[in-house]
Amino acid sequence: MKVLVIGANGKVGKILVDKLQNSKNHTPIAMIRKESQQDFFSRKGISTIIGDLESSISSLANMSQQVDAVVFVAGSGGHTDTDKTIQIDLDGAVKSIEAAKQAGVNRFIMLSGMYVDRIHDFEDDTKIDTALAPYSIAKFYADEWLKNSGLNYTIIRPSHLTDEHGYGKIIAGDKLDYHTTSRENVALTILNSLENENTINKSFDMTDGEFEIEYALNKIN
Repeated sequence: MKVLVIGANGKVGKILVDKLQNSKNHTPIAMIRKESQQDFFSRKGISTIIGDLESSISSLANMSQQVDAVVFVAGSGGHTDTDKTIQIDLDGAVKSIEAAKQAGVNRFIMLSGMYVDRIHDFEDDTKIDTALAPYSIAKFYADEWLKNSGLNYTIIRPSHLTDEHGYGKIIAGDKLDYHTTSRENVALTILNSLENENTINKSFDMTDGEFEIEYALNKIN
Protein backbone atom coordinates (compact mmCIF):
# COMPACT_ATOMS: atom_id res chain seq x y z
CA MET A 1 0.00 0.00 0.00
CA LYS A 2 1.36 3.42 -0.96
CA VAL A 3 0.76 5.75 1.98
CA LEU A 4 0.96 9.55 1.96
CA VAL A 5 1.96 10.77 5.43
CA ILE A 6 0.93 14.40 5.96
CA GLY A 7 3.04 15.88 8.73
CA ALA A 8 5.88 13.43 8.18
CA ASN A 9 8.49 15.73 9.69
CA GLY A 10 6.82 15.70 13.12
CA LYS A 11 7.83 13.35 15.90
CA VAL A 12 5.11 10.78 15.22
CA GLY A 13 5.48 11.26 11.47
CA LYS A 14 9.18 10.43 11.44
CA ILE A 15 8.63 7.26 13.43
CA LEU A 16 5.68 6.28 11.24
CA VAL A 17 7.48 6.62 7.91
CA ASP A 18 10.31 4.50 9.32
CA LYS A 19 7.84 1.80 10.34
CA LEU A 20 6.14 1.93 6.95
CA GLN A 21 9.47 1.84 5.10
CA ASN A 22 10.58 -1.22 7.06
CA SER A 23 7.28 -3.05 6.63
CA LYS A 24 6.68 -5.58 3.89
CA ASN A 25 3.33 -4.23 2.75
CA HIS A 26 3.70 -0.45 2.57
CA THR A 27 5.60 2.32 0.84
CA PRO A 28 5.56 5.75 2.51
CA ILE A 29 5.58 9.12 0.82
CA ALA A 30 6.55 11.83 3.29
CA MET A 31 4.79 15.16 2.81
CA ILE A 32 7.02 17.92 4.19
CA ARG A 33 6.95 21.72 4.07
CA LYS A 34 10.59 22.59 3.28
CA GLU A 35 13.39 21.32 1.08
CA SER A 36 15.67 21.48 4.11
CA GLN A 37 13.65 18.64 5.63
CA GLN A 38 14.28 16.26 2.73
CA ASP A 39 17.68 14.98 3.82
CA PHE A 40 16.35 13.06 6.82
CA PHE A 41 14.07 11.04 4.54
CA SER A 42 16.25 10.72 1.45
CA ARG A 43 19.04 9.16 3.55
CA LYS A 44 16.56 6.43 4.45
CA GLY A 45 15.37 5.97 0.87
CA ILE A 46 11.97 7.48 1.63
CA SER A 47 10.27 9.50 -1.10
CA THR A 48 9.20 13.04 -0.23
CA ILE A 49 6.82 15.59 -1.60
CA ILE A 50 6.82 19.25 -0.60
CA GLY A 51 3.39 20.61 0.26
CA ASP A 52 1.65 23.22 2.34
CA LEU A 53 -1.59 22.66 4.23
CA GLU A 54 -2.43 26.31 3.67
CA SER A 55 -2.48 25.76 -0.11
CA SER A 56 -5.55 24.88 -2.18
CA ILE A 57 -7.49 21.62 -2.12
CA SER A 58 -6.59 20.99 -5.76
CA SER A 59 -2.90 21.40 -4.95
CA LEU A 60 -3.19 18.88 -2.12
CA ALA A 61 -5.20 16.57 -4.38
CA ASN A 62 -2.35 16.57 -6.89
CA MET A 63 -0.03 15.37 -4.12
CA SER A 64 -2.48 12.62 -3.24
CA GLN A 65 -2.56 11.09 -6.71
CA GLN A 66 -1.82 7.39 -7.03
CA VAL A 67 -1.67 6.66 -3.30
CA ASP A 68 -3.78 4.07 -1.52
CA ALA A 69 -4.14 5.81 1.84
CA VAL A 70 -3.58 9.15 3.53
CA VAL A 71 -2.45 9.48 7.13
CA PHE A 72 -2.81 12.90 8.75
CA VAL A 73 -0.38 13.38 11.63
CA ALA A 74 0.23 17.10 11.10
CA GLY A 75 -0.27 19.74 13.76
CA SER A 76 0.38 23.41 14.29
CA GLY A 77 2.40 22.72 17.44
CA GLY A 78 1.98 23.82 21.02
CA HIS A 79 3.57 27.25 20.63
CA THR A 80 1.47 28.71 17.82
CA ASP A 81 -1.38 31.18 17.98
CA THR A 82 -5.03 30.20 17.65
CA ASP A 83 -5.18 31.33 14.02
CA LYS A 84 -2.46 28.84 13.05
CA THR A 85 -4.27 26.08 14.97
CA ILE A 86 -7.40 26.78 12.92
CA GLN A 87 -5.44 26.91 9.66
CA ILE A 88 -3.59 23.63 10.21
CA ASP A 89 -5.48 21.42 12.66
CA LEU A 90 -8.92 22.28 11.30
CA ASP A 91 -8.77 23.78 7.82
CA GLY A 92 -5.65 21.86 6.79
CA ALA A 93 -7.21 18.60 7.92
CA VAL A 94 -10.49 19.30 6.15
CA LYS A 95 -8.68 20.26 2.94
CA SER A 96 -6.65 17.06 3.15
CA ILE A 97 -9.85 15.04 3.46
CA GLU A 98 -11.41 16.78 0.48
CA ALA A 99 -8.18 16.40 -1.49
CA ALA A 100 -8.18 12.66 -0.84
CA LYS A 101 -11.73 12.47 -2.18
CA GLN A 102 -10.77 14.45 -5.28
CA ALA A 103 -7.80 12.15 -5.86
CA GLY A 104 -9.91 9.01 -5.45
CA VAL A 105 -8.18 7.90 -2.24
CA ASN A 106 -10.66 6.04 -0.09
CA ARG A 107 -8.63 5.29 3.08
CA PHE A 108 -7.87 8.07 5.57
CA ILE A 109 -6.38 7.81 9.05
CA MET A 110 -6.52 10.81 11.38
CA LEU A 111 -4.35 11.31 14.44
CA SER A 112 -6.49 13.16 16.96
CA GLY A 113 -6.28 13.46 20.75
CA MET A 114 -7.93 12.00 23.82
CA TYR A 115 -10.98 13.92 25.13
CA VAL A 116 -11.41 15.69 21.78
CA ASP A 117 -14.65 13.78 21.23
CA ARG A 118 -15.87 14.75 24.71
CA ILE A 119 -15.22 18.50 24.76
CA HIS A 120 -18.93 19.31 24.89
CA ASP A 121 -19.60 16.88 27.73
CA PHE A 122 -17.56 18.58 30.44
CA GLU A 123 -19.14 21.19 32.67
CA ASP A 124 -15.80 22.45 34.00
CA ASP A 125 -12.21 22.67 32.83
CA THR A 126 -10.93 19.64 34.71
CA LYS A 127 -10.44 17.63 31.52
CA ILE A 128 -9.74 20.19 28.80
CA ASP A 129 -6.88 22.57 29.51
CA THR A 130 -8.04 26.10 28.68
CA ALA A 131 -4.84 26.71 26.74
CA LEU A 132 -5.56 23.65 24.61
CA ALA A 133 -9.22 24.46 24.01
CA PRO A 134 -8.69 25.90 20.48
CA TYR A 135 -6.74 22.78 19.50
CA SER A 136 -9.36 20.44 20.95
CA ILE A 137 -12.19 22.29 19.24
CA ALA A 138 -10.33 22.32 15.92
CA LYS A 139 -9.64 18.60 16.14
CA PHE A 140 -13.23 17.84 17.13
CA TYR A 141 -14.66 19.46 14.01
CA ALA A 142 -11.98 18.01 11.75
CA ASP A 143 -12.81 14.56 13.09
CA GLU A 144 -16.53 15.16 12.56
CA TRP A 145 -15.83 16.24 8.97
CA LEU A 146 -13.91 13.02 8.37
CA LYS A 147 -16.71 10.92 9.84
CA ASN A 148 -19.15 12.46 7.37
CA SER A 149 -16.79 12.42 4.38
CA GLY A 150 -17.76 9.02 2.98
CA LEU A 151 -14.13 7.87 3.23
CA ASN A 152 -13.07 4.68 4.99
CA TYR A 153 -11.72 6.46 8.04
CA THR A 154 -9.97 5.64 11.27
CA ILE A 155 -9.59 8.26 14.02
CA ILE A 156 -7.01 7.51 16.70
CA ARG A 157 -7.13 9.53 19.93
CA PRO A 158 -3.99 8.92 22.02
CA SER A 159 -3.48 10.27 25.52
CA HIS A 160 -0.41 12.29 26.57
CA LEU A 161 2.43 11.53 24.14
CA THR A 162 5.88 10.53 25.34
CA ASP A 163 9.18 9.64 23.70
CA GLU A 164 9.42 6.37 25.63
CA HIS A 165 10.13 3.16 23.76
CA GLY A 166 6.94 1.56 22.48
CA TYR A 167 6.61 -2.11 23.31
CA GLY A 168 3.70 -2.73 20.98
CA LYS A 169 1.16 -3.09 23.78
CA ILE A 170 -1.79 -0.74 24.18
CA ILE A 171 -5.34 -0.33 25.39
CA ALA A 172 -7.83 0.87 22.78
CA GLY A 173 -11.48 1.73 23.26
CA ASP A 174 -14.03 4.37 24.11
CA LYS A 175 -13.75 6.90 26.97
CA LEU A 176 -10.51 5.56 28.39
CA ASP A 177 -8.84 7.17 31.39
CA TYR A 178 -6.01 9.57 30.63
CA HIS A 179 -2.54 8.02 30.97
CA THR A 180 0.46 8.16 28.62
CA THR A 181 1.13 6.85 25.15
CA SER A 182 4.49 6.49 23.49
CA ARG A 183 4.80 8.02 20.05
CA GLU A 184 6.24 4.73 18.85
CA ASN A 185 3.10 2.89 19.94
CA VAL A 186 0.98 5.51 18.14
CA ALA A 187 2.97 4.91 14.95
CA LEU A 188 2.60 1.15 15.35
CA THR A 189 -1.14 1.53 15.92
CA ILE A 190 -1.46 3.58 12.72
CA LEU A 191 0.52 0.95 10.84
CA ASN A 192 -1.66 -1.84 12.20
CA SER A 193 -4.83 0.14 11.48
CA LEU A 194 -3.90 0.31 7.79
CA GLU A 195 -4.00 -3.48 7.74
CA ASN A 196 -6.96 -4.10 10.04
CA GLU A 197 -10.46 -3.87 8.55
CA ASN A 198 -11.99 -3.71 12.02
CA THR A 199 -10.65 -0.16 12.36
CA ILE A 200 -12.51 1.10 9.27
CA ASN A 201 -15.10 3.73 10.17
CA LYS A 202 -14.04 3.56 13.80
CA SER A 203 -12.69 6.14 16.24
CA PHE A 204 -11.07 5.19 19.52
CA ASP A 205 -8.93 6.31 22.46
CA MET A 206 -5.59 4.65 23.09
CA THR A 207 -2.96 4.50 25.79
CA ASP A 208 0.03 2.31 26.46
CA GLY A 209 -1.29 -0.86 28.03
CA GLU A 210 -1.32 -4.63 28.29
CA PHE A 211 -2.61 -5.91 24.96
CA GLU A 212 -0.82 -6.60 21.71
CA ILE A 213 -1.86 -3.95 19.18
CA GLU A 214 -3.48 -6.38 16.75
CA TYR A 215 -5.54 -7.92 19.56
CA ALA A 216 -6.57 -4.51 20.91
CA LEU A 217 -7.70 -3.30 17.49
CA ASN A 218 -9.66 -6.47 16.84
CA LYS A 219 -11.67 -5.79 20.04
CA ILE A 220 -12.74 -2.27 19.10
CA ASN A 221 -16.52 -1.98 18.77
